[in-house]
Amino acid sequence: MRLYPAIDIKEGRCVRLRQGHFGQVQVYSDSPAKTALTWEAKGASWLHLVDLDGALRGRSVNAGCLRDILKAVHIRTELGGGIRSLKDIEEALNLGVTRAIIGTAAVEHPEMVGEAVRLFGSGHIAVGIDARDGMVATQGWEQTSRVSAMDLALRMKELGVSTVIYTDISRDGMLTGPNVEATRALSEATGLQVVASGGVSSMEDLFRLSQAGIHGAIIGKALYENRIDLSEALQTFEKNPKQNQ
Repeated sequence: MRLYPAIDIKEGRCVRLRQGHFGQVQVYSDSPAKTALTWEAKGASWLHLVDLDGALRGRSVNAGCLRDILKAVHIRTELGGGIRSLKDIEEALNLGVTRAIIGTAAVEHPEMVGEAVRLFGSGHIAVGIDARDGMVATQGWEQTSRVSAMDLALRMKELGVSTVIYTDISRDGMLTGPNVEATRALSEATGLQVVASGGVSSMEDLFRLSQAGIHGAIIGKALYENRIDLSEALQTFEKNPKQNQ
């Protein structure tokens, strides 16, 4: 199971939100680039980057900060937040991001996702499915659509998407454990590479996700609160293929 340390950026700082509420912000670092170097030094092979201001405003806001991160590290990255068009995807990839994450636009303009896969390849495109009570939230989690997470995942598979990032918003930043059941159901029903996000608080949570056959897991607050040692987790889940047998 692949692990993705999360770096959420707001106003140029590394932060965490509680359940996606922009009014409930905890700052962990004034230098996201230094945080990225820390995770790289501990052995991370990927970073999960989110432009929170971009997610809210629908356009890239922290490009300078992101550029600093991408110059600092030499590992793969995925970026979400404010990526709403083919031009946005192209700019992210040109910046050096390995994989662009499409969220709101996947609900509002699904045909654009298919075009993105055709133009850039499925390896450079992921879809973020952020769910509140099973329904997909959009516009920086400020709005809830009438599209279910399952329906959106199946539609994205039809369009050639291979990777989705599933977030249970109610668990995000709460350290209450991931929604393993919903994540497993999404993975088994679609056959997609599902990356779990939201609520990971311990090694036990990671074992549960791994045993459920989940492709990957994003770890945020648990790293910043020292509840999970990244080096140990990487050794257990990325470098020991027999760990879940």
